[in-house]
Amino acid sequence: MSQTNSTLHKERTFVMIKPDGVQRSLIGDVISRLERSGLKLIAVKMIVPSQDKLSTHYSKNDEWYLSKGEKIVAGMQSRGEEATKPAIEYGKDIIRALLDYMSSGPAILMVWEGNMAMTIVKKLVGGTEPTTSDVGTIRGDYSLDSYEMSNVDGRAVRNLMHCTDPADGIDEAKREIDIWFDQDELVNYRHIQESILYDRSINGIV
Repeated sequence: MSQTNSTLHKERTFVMIKPDGVQRSLIGDVISRLERSGLKLIAVKMIVPSQDKLSTHYSKNDEWYLSKGEKIVAGMQSRGEEATKPAIEYGKDIIRALLDYMSSGPAILMVWEGNMAMTIVKKLVGGTEPTTSDVGTIRGDYSLDSYEMSNVDGRAVRNLMHCTDPADGIDEAKREIDIWFDQDELVNYRHIQESILYDRSINGIV
C-alpha cells in the first residue's frame, strides 16, 4: 500500500547532541539548523547517558567486532606494528571507547518528525568523520576531529552528534527512540508551518 501525505510527514528520527556538542555550546545552532529544514521537534531532554543504555543503543554482534578488528589489525601491520590481542578485542575497543565518550557528560536527546526525517537529518549532520564531512554540514562546519587523531589518542572520534542512519530504516529509528523515550514523552501536535509544507493547496495566502 502506498503511503499518504499524512503518513509521509509523520516519519520520525532519533537525534543526540553528544557531550562534546553540549560542551561546545552548539545546542542552539544544531536545533536551529534542524528547525529551518521544516522538521518538527516532538521530544527533547538533557541527561547524562548511562553505559547500560548506551550498550543497548550500540549493540553489536561478534561478526561486527571481528570485521572492525581485522581492519584495525591490517592497518597496524601495514605500519609495521604488532597486534597484541585478538582482532575481535580491537573491535570491542571501538565500542568501549564510544561508551566512555558518550557517558562523559550531559547530552541532548531529541525526536524529530517530518517527511524523510531520517534522510534530512543525516544530510544536515554530515558524514561520521568531521574532517571529511562536507562543508555546510554540522560536523563539517563545527568539528576538526579525525579518525587519525582519535586512533592515535585511543579514543572515539568526537563528532558532535548521533542520528539514525536512514539506511537502517524506520524500524531502527523506532528502536532508538524507544530506548531513550517513553511514548508519553513524544508530543503529538500540529505546527503552524505544516500548512505550507504539507497541505495540498496553499491557495488563499493572499
